[in-house]
Amino acid sequence: MTTMQGTPKRPRRAPTPEERKLDPERSRRLLLEAARDEFSEKGFAGARVQDIADRAGVNKQLIAYHFGGKEGIYQELGREWLKREATFNDPSVPFEELVVRYLREAFDDPRGIRLAIWRALTGEVAQEQPEDLSDMRRRQAAGELADDLDPAAVLLMCYAAVSVPATMPHAVRQIFGIEPDSPEFRERWEEQLRRLVRHLAA
Repeated sequence: MTTMQGTPKRPRRAPTPEERKLDPERSRRLLLEAARDEFSEKGFAGARVQDIADRAGVNKQLIAYHFGGKEGIYQELGREWLKREATFNDPSVPFEELVVRYLREAFDDPRGIRLAIWRALTGEVAQEQPEDLSDMRRRQAAGELADDLDPAAVLLMCYAAVSVPATMPHAVRQIFGIEPDSPEFRERWEEQLRRLVRHLAA
């Protein structure tokens, strides 16, 4: 067969074994990204398997094949977050720096925060284990937190400070007069959060 210009058309090449091996992994990645979008926008109950598949551009049967269904892909997103968190949650760094690392993660991809909020609002976190406060207590003993502060309250405050740009963008606009995803707000909020955390020290 030739093209309209008369040059021979290259025959379709069969995929190599390596490419065949990569195709399922590519579909899996596409589905996870699409699921992260759907769940962060609509929560677990509101997200539909068909919509996830449509976003990914693949057959919805692949969700069952790769993850065992809607709940399986939802749980896999949680496991992916834990792997990601392990790359920057370093107990050896100052508390100020650790909080800012979480803030940057939230700025770079607010879908994780929004997904967590959906889980909380729909009661899906009822069976989760209590938060381990041992690192916070260690930091307090080392002087990173004042003795009269409750480590649990400090951690909850930091959760709120990190998540508010993603969960209450209207409040950012009303109070700061700028967009919550603008470079100006990111720089300003990061600097102020650093200062606030420093003031918590003994």
